[in-house]
Amino acid sequence: MGQLLDGKQLANIRAEVLQKQVLTLKKAGIQPQFCVINIGNDPSSKIYLKTKKRRADQIGIKQKLFQLPSTVTQKNLLELIDRLNNEKSVNGIMIQLPVPKQIILNEALAAIDPNKDVDCLTPANVGRLWQGDHFVEPATAHGILALLDHYHISLKGKNAVIIGRSSIVGKPLAALMLERDATVSILHLKTKNLTEYTKKADILVSATGEHNLVTADMIKKNAVIIDVGISRFNGKTVGDVDFEQVAPIASFITPVPGGIGPLTVESLMEQVVQLTRRNNGKQ
Repeated sequence: MGQLLDGKQLANIRAEVLQKQVLTLKKAGIQPQFCVINIGNDPSSKIYLKTKKRRADQIGIKQKLFQLPSTVTQKNLLELIDRLNNEKSVNGIMIQLPVPKQIILNEALAAIDPNKDVDCLTPANVGRLWQGDHFVEPATAHGILALLDHYHISLKGKNAVIIGRSSIVGKPLAALMLERDATVSILHLKTKNLTEYTKKADILVSATGEHNLVTADMIKKNAVIIDVGISRFNGKTVGDVDFEQVAPIASFITPVPGGIGPLTVESLMEQVVQLTRRNNGKQ
């Protein structure tokens, strides 16, 4: 049985460190604060917002929610972003996904001040990420690397295979893994013969939301398995990986839930504090 990569435990350890950093900032008269713009009433978004708020409160970060109606116009959204860009007390801004169809997401993301871009989704910060000169990282990718570091799993010279090409997981994770000298392949649900690639992976990351996509015949013995996907199946929360099949073959494996999810929220808080320090000359 592969060793469990316990993201929940690591998130709690890192939260204690972050609490001390926030307390130091507060003693200097600096309150870390980030603003979340949520449009409409997506049920999943409500859950994520509550989770973020609970973690922020625990650490001492102020989270301010701007709840907009599902009918909000692009113009009104951009006006709000501009206002938050110019508020000195705001250190981070993020748009909760998904957004309604009338919203041009790329335009809205581009309007966020890169120095307050807690999700690392503005064109400027995406460019910095690929140049290797970044000061903020997408939360999930940041969390994955933190987990690998905690368990002393090196990426240097390893074959890393990522299933999923999203802008919040697959693409930024590939950039960060390349920085650490991994050989990276990005796959997706349109890739023909996934197994041809996954069988060569020393480290396999799956982030598609397709339950049981990754089965035992798709991995090599002693591979490290990082399951980012999450979905509901037969009344249970499950990942992309068929855990019962794959765990006996893997050297390390993340559970779902309790793996990458808690670290994503924790990493978001770390990015807020990172931006707060940077915006207040505390680097």
